[in-house]
Amino acid sequence: MPELSDVELLRRLVSFDSTSRNSNLPLVDFISDYLDRPGVRIERNHSPDHAKANLVITMGPEDNTDRRGLVLSGHMDVVPAEEPGWRSDPFSLTQAEDSFVARGSCDMKGFLALAMNQLRALDPRRCRRPLVLIFTYDEEVGTRGAKHFVRTWTGGSFLPRAAIIGEPTSLRAIRMHKGHLQMRITVAGRSAHSGYPHLGLNAIEPMGRIINELTALREALQQEGGPYSEHFPDVPFVALNVARITGGTAINIVPDTCVLEIGMRLLPTMESEPATERVINAVTNALGDRPVEIDIEGDSPPLVLDHTAAIYQRICQTIDQTETLSASYATDAGWLQSLGLECVIFGPGSIEVAHRPNESIPAADFAKGAELLRGLVHHYCAATS
Repeated sequence: MPELSDVELLRRLVSFDSTSRNSNLPLVDFISDYLDRPGVRIERNHSPDHAKANLVITMGPEDNTDRRGLVLSGHMDVVPAEEPGWRSDPFSLTQAEDSFVARGSCDMKGFLALAMNQLRALDPRRCRRPLVLIFTYDEEVGTRGAKHFVRTWTGGSFLPRAAIIGEPTSLRAIRMHKGHLQMRITVAGRSAHSGYPHLGLNAIEPMGRIINELTALREALQQEGGPYSEHFPDVPFVALNVARITGGTAINIVPDTCVLEIGMRLLPTMESEPATERVINAVTNALGDRPVEIDIEGDSPPLVLDHTAAIYQRICQTIDQTETLSASYATDAGWLQSLGLECVIFGPGSIEVAHRPNESIPAADFAKGAELLRGLVHHYCAATS
């Protein structure tokens, strides 16, 4: 396959509707075909149902016990593009006001295109240390691909330690972010004609008591703060969101099921088990011994990287950044750090336009990102010293 410019490659990537609900295998096939050449190793890490796959693409020495080199990582899935405000086809790249517009242009196929062309441009004979691309599935629905990758990948101890996760940060380095714990609470009842309520058992009414307890928990969490809270000045605490409730089938039927979905944004170093226990306690306080199902639907760990990490220092020196920045969203880095990767969140585009109609990436940011990645790839993978 002929080499494409960064913009043309981005155009091809966004043309794939890789919304999380779809299989990403057509996109995986394209990326594999584009990067396939002598000296490049391409491996697929399939999802349990084989409908999707993570991609691991490597150039450079196979024996990497000292874990030198560089990882460039991003997710292949995008959020749906069903908002009414789109002014163009979301899956066709257009240019407007010096920006490239399409679903995924910013979050995060722009970074994927740059990473792919950095590997494509690297001469295998001069690649002294590995360059590894890790592209994941289902990041947007709970970092499921990254979780599956770290739990099934057997070559984790040979991956380069230095890693860039290319989420849109306006080319600023972020070394910590919150986690995201997603839970589903289900209350069961018994249906009946609403004219004979004594024959049924209403499932929605007790959920109201649970919501009251969770509201009290949310208020308590706001007063507690936690580790690294000083780096999250806007929300320096665990944020609990009572997000969605469903139940009932008709106004004349006693509802037999009610489902509540909640999310908790954990601070760095916090683990999910204590947070889950507090939710369980709140439910118990509300309903006592009445049976309730509580399921974890997603568990994206928080991230914290020590400020002395070499990759973080290198990026900060390159862009003249002195302040510590954080993010209140979760990324694949939360999982990848468990493989010993030192993850910096760093990529072109702004998170403020992600997940919105007319998502875009500034052309200048895109070009600057290519320049910065080129220098980092050379330093970590091709330089003699």
